[in-house]
Amino acid sequence: MRRLPVRSLLVFWLFLLSAIAFLDRTNISIAGSSIRDELGIDNIHLGWIFSAFLLGYAAFQIAGGWAACRFGPRRALAGGVIWWGLFTALTAIVGPRLPHALFVLVGIRFALGAGEAVIYPASNQFVAQWIPVNERGRANGWIFAGVGAGAGLSIPALTWIIGRFGWRASFWASAVAGLAVGAGWYALARDLPEDHPSISPKELTLIRSTRSLPADGRALPSSPRRAALLNRNVAALTASYFTFGYVAWIFFSWFFIYLAQARGLDWKTNAFFSMIPFAAMTVCCLCGGAISDWLSRRLGLRAGRCGIALGSLLLTAVFLVVGSHVHSAYTASIVLAGGAGALYLAQSSYWAVSADIAAGRAGVVSAVINTGCQVGGALTASLTPYLAARFGWNFAFLFAAALVAAGGLAWLFVDPRVS
Repeated sequence: MRRLPVRSLLVFWLFLLSAIAFLDRTNISIAGSSIRDELGIDNIHLGWIFSAFLLGYAAFQIAGGWAACRFGPRRALAGGVIWWGLFTALTAIVGPRLPHALFVLVGIRFALGAGEAVIYPASNQFVAQWIPVNERGRANGWIFAGVGAGAGLSIPALTWIIGRFGWRASFWASAVAGLAVGAGWYALARDLPEDHPSISPKELTLIRSTRSLPADGRALPSSPRRAALLNRNVAALTASYFTFGYVAWIFFSWFFIYLAQARGLDWKTNAFFSMIPFAAMTVCCLCGGAISDWLSRRLGLRAGRCGIALGSLLLTAVFLVVGSHVHSAYTASIVLAGGAGALYLAQSSYWAVSADIAAGRAGVVSAVINTGCQVGGALTASLTPYLAARFGWNFAFLFAAALVAAGGLAWLFVDPRVS
């Protein structure tokens, strides 16, 4: 049998970490109804809890990117997993007898977001150091397929755990799973391919052939923040990723509740249909990465990275408009799931381009871009329930559709050939 490349094994382990990270961040949505009833709060206050994670996640993106560059993706990710495992477990201590329980939970979720902030900047630093340019779309497709897999599988798994053992047990289970996968990452990974004891000379030569890094692979650029912020590519990507995050977090935070409240689905039916968007995300993320690499080889980086992103975000807007106006709850679920899938066709493009243009500072540059995504997610966590209560769920989806269409057009200003 042909030996599996070391880089492929490590990308698969990043897929697992990505899945666990989204298990740890979406479990609050599945447990949200139980927490809301126990604490006696409404959807708007529940939105504060959702937003707290994303604000912490956004606030510490650049710090996470700096840590990935300074300490390497191996140690940065291992440390992050320990941190977010701790605060996932601490979520279970909150109850109505705890003084100021709502604000304690908001603080815990903010700290959890701060710990998770390192995962994708560190993953992108790994991609820049380990993955040849013509494989970066597929590599990022696999890493971010973990988003859909983790969020999708969390629904039946955590629904069963909550139904049998209560909502607190779902957070204990999530914490244990994260620590186990994090320990595996630390044992298997190395920051640079040159340091890995199992890499073959052939694989090392292939990786080095397209890698544009400082000689030691670890050096930080002299002014990473200025280089990141004063760059047209990064500004356009950040603006576009803001709209991506806004739409994505409608599915992560509110889709389960939307199907229950607006579409009247019962608990078991809701659990099934709420999985569909995340299955679509997983499949389309893998397909989007592969298509991006294929087009890049044939038509050039700009067509391969930017073309698919532009088209997929515009298609997302169409799905959101149509799905929100369909009368059948089941049909609406499927059409809106198509929007989630179309959105994630673009996912790998954001991260592949940031690695293409950033080289040795990929962790910091991708952190700047991802900050935009998380600010968008934090906004939707609180704004979506307000828009739904004030104007109706249809308007909330129309607003999201207009925003993501603008995000698609922002890709017209991106050129991955220019750093």
